[in-house]
Amino acid sequence: MGPFSFSTSSAGKWLGLVTAIWVQAICGNNYTFANYSDALKSLMALSQLQLNNLSVAKDVGKAFGLVSGFASDCLPTSVLLIIGSLEGLIGYGVQWLVVSQRIRPLPYWQMCISLCMGGNSTTWMNTAVLVTCIRNFPKNRGPVSGILKGYVGLSTAIFTDICAALFSSDPSTFLFILAVVPAIVCLAAIFFLHETPPASRPSELQKETQYFHIFNVIAIILAVYLLAFDITGSHGKLLSLIFAVGILILLATPLGVPLYSIYQSRQWSNPDIEQPIKEPLLVKQSKKPETTTAGVTLQDLERKRPLIGQDLERKRPLIGQDHTIIEMIQTIDFWILFLSFLCGVGTGMCVMNNMGQMGLALGYSDVSIFASLTSIWGFFGRIASGLLSEYYIWKFGTPRPLWNAASQVLVAIGYIIMAFAMPGSLYIGSILVGICYGVRLTITVPVASELFGLKYYGLLYSILILNLPLGSFLFSGLLAGYLYDAQATVNAGGGNSCVGAHCYCLVFVIMAVTCVLGLVLDMLLAIRTRNVYAKIHQSKRCTAPTADSSSTKC
Repeated sequence: MGPFSFSTSSAGKWLGLVTAIWVQAICGNNYTFANYSDALKSLMALSQLQLNNLSVAKDVGKAFGLVSGFASDCLPTSVLLIIGSLEGLIGYGVQWLVVSQRIRPLPYWQMCISLCMGGNSTTWMNTAVLVTCIRNFPKNRGPVSGILKGYVGLSTAIFTDICAALFSSDPSTFLFILAVVPAIVCLAAIFFLHETPPASRPSELQKETQYFHIFNVIAIILAVYLLAFDITGSHGKLLSLIFAVGILILLATPLGVPLYSIYQSRQWSNPDIEQPIKEPLLVKQSKKPETTTAGVTLQDLERKRPLIGQDLERKRPLIGQDHTIIEMIQTIDFWILFLSFLCGVGTGMCVMNNMGQMGLALGYSDVSIFASLTSIWGFFGRIASGLLSEYYIWKFGTPRPLWNAASQVLVAIGYIIMAFAMPGSLYIGSILVGICYGVRLTITVPVASELFGLKYYGLLYSILILNLPLGSFLFSGLLAGYLYDAQATVNAGGGNSCVGAHCYCLVFVIMAVTCVLGLVLDMLLAIRTRNVYAKIHQSKRCTAPTADSSSTKC
């Protein structure tokens, strides 16, 4: 067996998922702006509005993710990863040269371009990973999305905690890591991450579910490990080094799944147990009479349903079927999903981009703990929402958008708490924003594929994440920037600053109202798509690997 045959095997598929996890674990660099934003502000003597517009430029890079979406339909995964790694190396490399003062600060517009390149680099990585893995595991879209997006959430904490443990949170070293590490990981991933045939038999689906549980347990252990480091305060050099090594070990642990799969495949390749492998062929043959009995088959029944108004359906497919991009943007459901996504992630981006100044305004000298808390609890939101939404669809047919609605309620409460600057409010707010932002990103990924299909999913995903730069511009660049500067005092050496709860109070209130609007939109989408999820529920019950006779009837 050569390497190409291995890449299409079961073990190859799981090894591809492991490398996808590693790529996602270094893809959260867009959420780390708070860790070095104050260094940029002081070095370039920027106002808060100018600094926020730099963060908007970073997020505008995601708007060019449309290019990676188009490219995902015609270029292999490896090329997408190479493009993303090189772009990140250049974008964050330039920022490192400036912050480390190896070169003089570039003109403002050139800094905007470098941040834009850094932001755009992750769209290539995310598109390559998500599109490939969703297609490899179409029956487990929720768990796959939860695991991958969960590691994106953890990546900020991984970068922040390793830098804090080994380099005392030095901003220039932090940017150097952001530039180099993702490039190395992506270049390694191109050898293993490929599209493979999805599982079709109940036994394969059952094995997938078991393996996903293993991945979730490993990820949860990693998240708890990072959280323990954050809440235990300062550490000595030796303990910090041990902690960093522990992170690397936990990141390597998922390799146990493909290794076990290789071991299993070798066991099954033994001639003594070849006969059971032939059983699925007999099952397929037993299903053949169904295709000729009375001239009516399950496929015929499925085809008969859309015969009425067939010409109309060819022009406008039903929700749940494959849509072209033009067909998708002509639907009300797309715009409801798009706007509700904007309400959730736009406000979340505002908090993450301004976390540094929010912490300083409330008297915290080191804000890295808040960036790390947002990241870790974002992971818990991603993992939990992926697992719970999948379970409740299987059990009750619960529409997935209801989880987005629940997250809007929770994050609105978090904004109100931060608006009144209660004791510990920034800790509570960081946790709630992280959870709800993670839920929103994880749930929207499978919702989009379930409503509009997988055929053009790469481009569809890129259109949806336009909300990240748009939300960043509206809530961070305009709302937070203008309102902060209106309250701030000008510093003697240039730039400005604001101290006190009043600096961001009105910003939080407006964002809380925005989330209430998002709640209404999510509830509306859940009502409109309940029939789609009823069909998905029935499909999952039919393909469940049980000995129940009802599953056979399906």
